[in-house]
Amino acid sequence: MDWGALHTILGGVNKHSTSIGKIWLTVLFIFRIMILVVAAEKVWGDEQDDFVCNTLQPGCKNVCYDHFFPISHIRLWALQLIFVSTPALLVAMHVAYRRHEKIRQFRKGDQKCKYQDIEEIRRQRFRIEGSLWWTYTSSIFFRLVFEAVFMYAFYFMYDGFRMPRLMKCNAWPCPNTVDCFVSRPTEKTVFTVFMIAVSSICILLNVAELCYLLTKFFLRKSKKAGNNNHHSNHENKEETKQNEMNELISDSCQNTVIGFTTS
Repeated sequence: MDWGALHTILGGVNKHSTSIGKIWLTVLFIFRIMILVVAAEKVWGDEQDDFVCNTLQPGCKNVCYDHFFPISHIRLWALQLIFVSTPALLVAMHVAYRRHEKIRQFRKGDQKCKYQDIEEIRRQRFRIEGSLWWTYTSSIFFRLVFEAVFMYAFYFMYDGFRMPRLMKCNAWPCPNTVDCFVSRPTEKTVFTVFMIAVSSICILLNVAELCYLLTKFFLRKSKKAGNNNHHSNHENKEETKQNEMNELISDSCQNTVIGFTTS
């Protein structure tokens, strides 16, 4: 798989992310994708050839391997990374759409467009607010869901995160209960625990970023409400002062008229 293309796409999203989002993307590429491509694939290799059972019954080895490993660790991790990275593409498409709209306004000569040229629009960094806030927050939520689902599926499918040395299999067409052995179980256990630990760190980063965005959103709302109340109170005070001045002027005019008629 071409992970470089994925890096190019997500690199554009990184420009518009928060600081926590940039840390998440760095952890994703350095400690997950690079480890998967550089080290993990070589550790697993063609694991089915290295899966040995103490029987010569045709088909028994294949059936036992399929029973204990319904999907390869490498393929499951690759599938997890694809699903986890996909929500970020929503942000990339949203940013591309807004940039396209600004370029269209610039070419039409819209006076509301404040940019000097198209390159300035392409270099613009969009703030996470409005509709982009909803898209960005939704992408984080789906990343959390995918991470949690794959971690649960991994634990359920392999009955834990430890790679056993010996597996006993009695599935058909095995003549009886046979012993099957996995190559390099300790090394595979270390890699499995490492990948699960990094996935847990990514979940914590996603939770922290989601809390940060929600806190910032509610603070902005409360500040806006406070400004509206202050403006309303200011207008009420101005109206009260104007009413008092009008009453004073009215009383002064009445006193003047009464004094004039009396004299």
